[in-house]
Amino acid sequence: MRKEIEQAVALLGERDPASLEHALELIQGTVFSFSMKVCGQREDAEDTMQEVLVKSLPGLPKFESPRALLVWLYKVAKNRCLMSRRRSKFAPKPDLSLDQLMPDRRQLAQIASEGPPNPESLAIRSQEARRLREAVQRLPPQYRIVLVLRDMEGLTDEEVGEITGLRPGTARVRLHRARLFVRKALNDHREATRGPKAHRAPAAAEAPPAHSRAGSCKALFAQLSNYLDDQLDDSMCEELEKHLDGCEPCRAFLSSLERSIQQCRAVAAESPDPGLAARLRRDLLLEYRRLMERITEQSSTAS
Repeated sequence: MRKEIEQAVALLGERDPASLEHALELIQGTVFSFSMKVCGQREDAEDTMQEVLVKSLPGLPKFESPRALLVWLYKVAKNRCLMSRRRSKFAPKPDLSLDQLMPDRRQLAQIASEGPPNPESLAIRSQEARRLREAVQRLPPQYRIVLVLRDMEGLTDEEVGEITGLRPGTARVRLHRARLFVRKALNDHREATRGPKAHRAPAAAEAPPAHSRAGSCKALFAQLSNYLDDQLDDSMCEELEKHLDGCEPCRAFLSSLERSIQQCRAVAAESPDPGLAARLRRDLLLEYRRLMERITEQSSTAS
């Protein structure tokens, strides 16, 4: 649950103009930030913000549950974003297979040879924010929505399921493949900028794994997100950790996946144009007051 929505619902209950404007500002920020991550275009995000707020206005007095308001806002924003978003010519096929997102033996060896990130590389990662956003935009919509809601907006699996209408297992599969896609996109860019010589791992690290080891590595990759999110049962977790103890490339890959997830979670929220947002709130406040007056009149007549 986002704290901004909880605060907005509390402010709506106070029913005074200052609290109402602050509540609208919080809702504006939440919807715009989400829309920018999904749409990738400021104009689309601003249009979505305006449409969602206009649609939500008549129902705002009825929302007593922050969760109900959160799910409603994200549902409407999601649908509006996917209708208006400009299609990228670089967009991949609609479905992402696990095989196409798994690293080959050379890439695994390269990851293992790099070791853990040093402080300098961590500082440079701030420059990858644009690359991260580009990678998210290249995700097929059904994967992008789940990634944005879960890793960039910080919602729970249950909230993601309510908003998307997906079964828990389906949402988890899409989340994992979206994470692998983003990790691969960022890694491919880093490899390209290092130059061809940097692509080669030490000869010892390039030795192909035994067939049984390769098969267990493949099975492992399907469970990495569940492992990182504490979604595995004890027996499966023990089995996976036993594999990791004896497989340096898989440990390195897990670390690289975790870093890309952390980058998604650290993306700063973007704000709408202050002038546009203020004008929209002013118009909405006027309409909200008219709405409340009509509700009061109807209640008086009924009594």
